[in-house]
Amino acid sequence: MDRLGGAGYSDRMTTVGYDVEALRTAFPDWSFFFSDEGVLYATRRGVRLDDADILKGLHQTVSANDVETVVDLLEDQQRVAAMS
Repeated sequence: MDRLGGAGYSDRMTTVGYDVEALRTAFPDWSFFFSDEGVLYATRRGVRLDDADILKGLHQTVSANDVETVVDLLEDQQRVAAMS
């Protein structure tokens, strides 16, 4: 089983048709989209971070060239939020 709770998740992420629904299910407080260059962005839904949140290490938006890195960033954001 993979980190998002489904068998073979990373195998399904190898094509252009990424399974963004799996990300939305795993991280419902985030919106996901791909740029024209193929960069995956995740931005918080319905939350506007203030300066204090940002100073704690929280990010409004994260991005990376691959899904695995975005998942790592979102998991890190969960850890930072839990420590706040």
